[in-house]
Amino acid sequence: MTMKLNTKEFSNFAEKRSAYADAVKNSADVETQQTAFSAMMDALSEDSVSEITKQVNSKAAEMFSARQNDSKITNEEVEFFNAITTDVGTKEPKLLPQTVITEVFDDMVQEHPVLGLIGLQNQGISLKVIQSDAKGAIVWGKIFGDIQGQLDATFNITEADQSKATAFVALPKDIEDFGPAWIKQYVVTQITEAFAAGAESAFIVGDGNNKPIGLNRQVQKDVTVTGGVYPEKTSAGTLTFANTKTAAKELAGLIKQLSTKEDGHPVVAKGKTVLLMAPGDSLDVEAQFMVQNLAGQFVTAMPFGLTTAESEFVPEGKVIAFVQGRYNAYQAGSLSIQSFDQTLAMEDMDLYVAKQFFFGKAKDNNAAVVYDLALATPGTTTNEPTTGGEEGTAKA
Repeated sequence: MTMKLNTKEFSNFAEKRSAYADAVKNSADVETQQTAFSAMMDALSEDSVSEITKQVNSKAAEMFSARQNDSKITNEEVEFFNAITTDVGTKEPKLLPQTVITEVFDDMVQEHPVLGLIGLQNQGISLKVIQSDAKGAIVWGKIFGDIQGQLDATFNITEADQSKATAFVALPKDIEDFGPAWIKQYVVTQITEAFAAGAESAFIVGDGNNKPIGLNRQVQKDVTVTGGVYPEKTSAGTLTFANTKTAAKELAGLIKQLSTKEDGHPVVAKGKTVLLMAPGDSLDVEAQFMVQNLAGQFVTAMPFGLTTAESEFVPEGKVIAFVQGRYNAYQAGSLSIQSFDQTLAMEDMDLYVAKQFFFGKAKDNNAAVVYDLALATPGTTTNEPTTGGEEGTAKA
């Protein structure tokens, strides 16, 4: 399991992650984004080593280490993580044990709720996307009657154009003395956060050029793709939430727009729509719908079963609304790790490369919409107490 990164011990990592998110949102050049990503991972490495060292030096470390070896690491994992500290220089990639691959995926989804809302799935070794329109999937007729007609449900098989994600794992030599359980925790944390940050940014704002196609990109059948880059969606309107009636009308219009597929067929969006926003913006929006119930508790009562979520990779002043289940997000292929064949600038480090494949693309252009956000004064949309307790709260 990864370490908990929402503590003061990882404040350096949090700061660098925000800087990387800013570089992505501001469409900085590739070199600038890579530099920011490297700085983020360096900070994670430093914070992780510091935290592990502190735990190892604590009086409870021996008991914790024993529990790690006894119940949280398999014999195969012990062998693997012992081996990577002794065969530096080999160029052959090694596949991580399947238990570790599963743990990395589970930690990504659990620690990064946006990936769960988007619907990231682990497809194992191969990936083929099959989409269907179930119109005519059943034919009604008399009991004992002849089978009527033929199913005209259409199945589109898409050979997914996967993108390879590469993460660099710098393994401090000092940590090798802590044993395989600690090495595993360090490596899993590094890989999980590297892939989670990359996947989250790509699924939200990825341009499709050797990376997934983000929710904010046009994917209609006749879309013009230039140099592998998919164009951004134009704003579908402005959300102001000026008052209760205005808010209801704006959100009803948003959901209605998501309730029709690109081919004109209806789809249920009510109760499945997610409003994805930058962290500060999400607080302002939730404040618009925050009320105090008769028990004195503050609750956020979003209408129409809406869910709000936040990500550092959403541009400020924008809302990306999407329907859950209408975006294909997959992690596929074996997860391999191998020693890097170049000299590492940092001293006392062994550098490894971890590789994984990702695919992301909306099922059609109507699966997501982008809105501008121009809020009224926070807290003025609704102001009446509610007796419904915390029912209706929709927060991620």
